[in-house]
Amino acid sequence: MSTKIVPLAESHFDALRLVLDLVARERRYLAFLRAPPAEQAFEFYRNIVANDLCHFVALTDGEVVGWCDVLPTHGESRIHMGTLGIGLIASARHQGTGSSLMEATIAKAWAKGLSRIELTVRADNLNARALYERMGFRMEGLHQRAFLVDGEFYDSYSMALLRRDDARVSRPADPQEKP
Repeated sequence: MSTKIVPLAESHFDALRLVLDLVARERRYLAFLRAPPAEQAFEFYRNIVANDLCHFVALTDGEVVGWCDVLPTHGESRIHMGTLGIGLIASARHQGTGSSLMEATIAKAWAKGLSRIELTVRADNLNARALYERMGFRMEGLHQRAFLVDGEFYDSYSMALLRRDDARVSRPADPQEKP
């Protein structure tokens, strides 16, 4: 088996949505419990490709088996931040694919000028939490009863990774602002 990490492309859209659906239906890892409708998912993916956002897919023998993205956080004062999402089908887990996806995605996020990457992980997802810690993410807080699945509440943790240099993120000049 050969696994490659590549940027998201339109040719991946159908398979990526199916992978998202498989992971979501496990009801353990994502805020989604099923994939959104195809048209909505494809519009989301097209925006990622059109804006060269940080999103990679893992291809094993040419088939999409997972993804990782760091997407912008809303608000001008949060332009330096992104939120990480990741998912792998069950057969692709525990093989280093998650680490490879995260390395590629985080490298692109840093290259695009981000200096903080956040994520949320369910407290009972010990494997993911261990992966995030190995990648340098640090615990920042507990969210009690953050997920509700099949009538049962689950806590989650907030984690973040900070770029370790002193680089500043520049912002576009505001034409309304006086010098």
